[in-house]
Amino acid sequence: MIHPKDISGLVSFWDFQEPTGQPRCAIGSFPACLRDGATPIEQTEGGIFGDHCARLSRGRYFVIPHAECGELRLRESVSVIAWLQRHRKPEIECEAIAGMWNETECQRQYALFLDLRIHGGADNVCGHLSSSGGPTPNHRWCMDAAIDGARVPYFDWHCAAFTYDGNEVRAYLDGEFHPRPGFNPFPYPGGIFAGSADFTVGAVHRQGTMGNWFVGKIGGLAVYRRALTPDEIASLKIARAA
Repeated sequence: MIHPKDISGLVSFWDFQEPTGQPRCAIGSFPACLRDGATPIEQTEGGIFGDHCARLSRGRYFVIPHAECGELRLRESVSVIAWLQRHRKPEIECEAIAGMWNETECQRQYALFLDLRIHGGADNVCGHLSSSGGPTPNHRWCMDAAIDGARVPYFDWHCAAFTYDGNEVRAYLDGEFHPRPGFNPFPYPGGIFAGSADFTVGAVHRQGTMGNWFVGKIGGLAVYRRALTPDEIASLKIARAA
């Protein structure tokens, strides 16, 4: 079985095996450590790359301050893959999984979302990009995203991913590409904004505060500096601990 470290171009991979209250540190060319945001994030049993994972809920997120983001500041191409278990939440809103996305200060860059709620994207995997940092022209929000054509079920482990090669964004669920005319793939030749957002997991900064909470478990997170191929994405669906 393949491990994320076995695929070329890995920037950072987190397996979330660390205890509650400890930084979650990556392997890869950039071994960055995720810190708890305002509240410690619980370690819980039942992981993907080991015996444990992290449980995220409203008010809880991980962060790497922008000044420490280093190789995560990608500009031309990127892939973000997360192994997650989605739980129900009372709010009807987007769920941010991971990336560099500060809507409040128009510092949007790239991020993996669920349930983006634009272009019919409710309950789907979404790869969000911005070349300007601000909203899409003539819109209140950034509308530039690939949206996979399959819904993400609750309470089971799934692999959510998106890739960007400098020309188009592609979103995947469980290693499969589910096309949506005009939105998966999503043409986007503009590149990634050279902004100043933090790298966050489980939430993003929007409307003046943290929000768009992801509620559930995360068992693995990988960022690559290139667009992985469909075969590589498919191989990561069954990724397990080495």
